Amino acid sequence: MSAAPPSANAVFVARGLTKVYHMGEVEVQALRGIDLTLERGELVVLLGPSGSGKSTLLNILGGLDVPSGGEVYYLDHKLTGASEADLTRFRREHVGFVFQFYNLIPSLTARENVAAVTEISPSPMRPEDALALVGLGNRLDHFPAQLSGGEQQRVAIARAIAKNPAVLLCDEPTGALDSATGVVVLEVLEKVNRELGTLTVLITHNAGIADMADRVIRLSDGHIVDIRSNAVKKAARELSW
Repeated sequence: MSAAPPSANAVFVARGLTKVYHMGEVEVQALRGIDLTLERGELVVLLGPSGSGKSTLLNILGGLDVPSGGEVYYLDHKLTGASEADLTRFRREHVGFVFQFYNLIPSLTARENVAAVTEISPSPMRPEDALALVGLGNRLDHFPAQLSGGEQQRVAIARAIAKNPAVLLCDEPTGALDSATGVVVLEVLEKVNRELGTLTVLITHNAGIADMADRVIRLSDGHIVDIRSNAVKKAARELSW
C-alpha cells in the first residue's frame, strides 16, 4: 500500500468519495463526493434517513466495499486500489464491525463466539476479558438462544472489540432493540470508546442518539450536509428516543 500525507490524529481521510451502483440499466448514486476526516478516539454518529449513503460510507471505510471514485486513507495506508488480500488483512487486523443483527453462531457459547475471532487476530484480548468489558462476565457459557436480544448484541460487540481493533464501525446497533435495551448497548459502546480509545463510528437514523457523540455527521442523498460537534456530550443513559 502506498503512503498518504501524514496527519497527526487522522485515522481515516476520505477525499472526493463517490459510489455508483448499477442495477440493470439503472444507476444509483449512493455517494456524491464525500470529504471527511475521522480522528483517534472520537465517537462519531452518522445520521440520516434510509438511502442517504450512511451504510455505503461505513462499508467503504471498513474495506467491505470500494468506491467508484475518490480516495480513502487509513493512517498512512491508501485503501483505494488495495488488493482484496490487503483489504481482508485490514479488516481482520484493524476493524471491528457491529451490525443491527447479531450474526452469532447458534451452536457456540458466548465465549466460543468471541474466541472464533480472537483465534485469527494478531494481538487479541482474552474472550473472557472482552465479555467482562461488556458486562457479560457471568454469561460466558450461555448459548445465543439463552440470551436476550440486548445480551446477544453485547456478545457481538465483545466479538468485535476482542481483536483490539483501532476502529469500531457500528451499523444501526440498536435498530432491533427497544429503547431501554438500546441504551444498555450504547453504554457499552461509550465505555469501549472511553476505556480503549477506539475510534467508534455509529450509524443511526435516530436523532436522539446523536447527543452522545463527539461529532455528528449528517448525510442526505449521498452528500454530507452538516457536521457539528457537541460542546457537551450526553451519557447514553440520559438519551431518550
